[in-house]
Amino acid sequence: MLLIISGFAGSGKSSLADSLGKKLGIKVVHASAILKEMKKSGIDVDHESVEKSKDWWESEEAKKFMKQRQDDPSLDIALDKKLIGIAEKGNIILDSWTMPYLYKGKAFKVWLNASAEVRAKRVSERDNLEYGEVLTKIKARDNETKALYQRLYNFTMGENLKVFNLALNTDELTQKKVLEKVLKEIRE
Repeated sequence: MLLIISGFAGSGKSSLADSLGKKLGIKVVHASAILKEMKKSGIDVDHESVEKSKDWWESEEAKKFMKQRQDDPSLDIALDKKLIGIAEKGNIILDSWTMPYLYKGKAFKVWLNASAEVRAKRVSERDNLEYGEVLTKIKARDNETKALYQRLYNFTMGENLKVFNLALNTDELTQKKVLEKVLKEIRE
């Protein structure tokens, strides 16, 4: 089994991936955690030892890292090659922005959508940050991420949902309800 969960920051993708992993007894790989570790340690990072980041992606350091990624996408490309290798082995849940579009093998792909306002509220509450600041950062990060992957791979993240088996708007859904809906679809 291969599950790929995607969605913009704050949509609930990491939480869903972790919940699915616990419920199904499958290892979860968070692409953003691997990318952060690759920035620090180089491309030969062992994904088995990488731990999920909490609030780093909303930091100033992460903002500078996004600028570096736009100028030199080599880490993103290396990450995506690594993720394809992980996906090919199967029996994993991937929390990734690119794999739904890049991985061509058999997988159940889920897109979680939520408004920028709802996502900012979730992130600000989760990480104890000021809502207005988070909203501004999330909108900028969405645009930067879309532009990066459009330039690298010629897809616009979040716009072509045909590659997904399931697309859910999570604005009005609890984490528990999202998990229930996704599990139901997987089982069907």
